[in-house]
Amino acid sequence: MSNVHVVAVITTKPGQRDAVLSLFNANVPAVLAEDGCIAYEATIDTPDAGPMQASFGPDTFVVIEKWASLEALGAHARSDHMKAYANSTKDMLAGRKIHILSPA
Repeated sequence: MSNVHVVAVITTKPGQRDAVLSLFNANVPAVLAEDGCIAYEATIDTPDAGPMQASFGPDTFVVIEKWASLEALGAHARSDHMKAYANSTKDMLAGRKIHILSPA
């Protein structure tokens, strides 16, 4: 199977994005060390991008991921550090949408 890409849209409760991003960024080294992790990065709206941009807003960040396989992504989702991260942020989140994509 080919690589899989993930676009995870994470919306926090109002004013909680910085706190969640701090916990996210603390977890990044553990994720990057996982077998099959190619890329894993939180992104936010680019300031002053102009009218071509569709903004997510101040309470949302988007995680851009690339995994060697769907199996590697599954192992990531089941990892202890991801369970701990989810538990530490659950009360700060308003919603999340996970898009798993394959090369066209």
